[in-house]
Amino acid sequence: MATNTFAGPFADDAGVLADCALICLPFAGGGAGFYRGWKDLPAGGPAVVPLQLPGREELFIDEPFRDAVVAGERLAEQVAGLSGRYGRIALFGHSLGAVLAYEIARNLDRAGTGRPCHLFVSGSPGPWSGRSDRATGLDDAGFLAQVESFAGYKHEALEDPDMRELLLPLLRADVEMHEDYKPVSKDPLHIPVTSLRGTDDELVTREQAEEWRKATAADFELVEIPGSHMYLADDPAPLLAAVTRTLG
Repeated sequence: MATNTFAGPFADDAGVLADCALICLPFAGGGAGFYRGWKDLPAGGPAVVPLQLPGREELFIDEPFRDAVVAGERLAEQVAGLSGRYGRIALFGHSLGAVLAYEIARNLDRAGTGRPCHLFVSGSPGPWSGRSDRATGLDDAGFLAQVESFAGYKHEALEDPDMRELLLPLLRADVEMHEDYKPVSKDPLHIPVTSLRGTDDELVTREQAEEWRKATAADFELVEIPGSHMYLADDPAPLLAAVTRTLG
């Protein structure tokens, strides 16, 4: 079975444990390393705890997930293990990460133990929307072009032929998992949800971001942040400020 690890709460670096942990799930092809730069939190911000998935970075030899529902079940077990370490746990995910965060939240909500205090979903339509355009099955050049058009973002490592050869299998697995995702339940969560999008996002409209309202019976908020689909890569500060404000 593939292993998954938490990449370490940054609050520990200063010898302090925050009251709240923000568990961060990566977008397709991404890893925990993306969130390691989120050290400059606003005052009172949560401890950023990136969740490393199999098949990337230090877990590159592990087989990546290929089913988001299965991934949510396994990851929920690990996230639940943090409930005794922090006063509160919140989940954050962007694009594919939003789907994984939702599945983790759904499992913990159903279990009734280790339930997150909040779910932040970013750059994603509601979980029941699905995708009409697909990259799965295309040749390498067509696949990369389609993924770049989906994400509005190109990982610098894909410019290097050797790195591209290493990253392509993982990226294909992630994209296929995202494109094949079908939620197993329409029952609303009992967890507050915040849906975030870049104001200039051409991939996820405001209406699509608002679809997450149907995913919860608790409070819902839509927050728009200046930028495109990958607004959080350009400057995470507005996002972190919004998260900190929401978590109080």
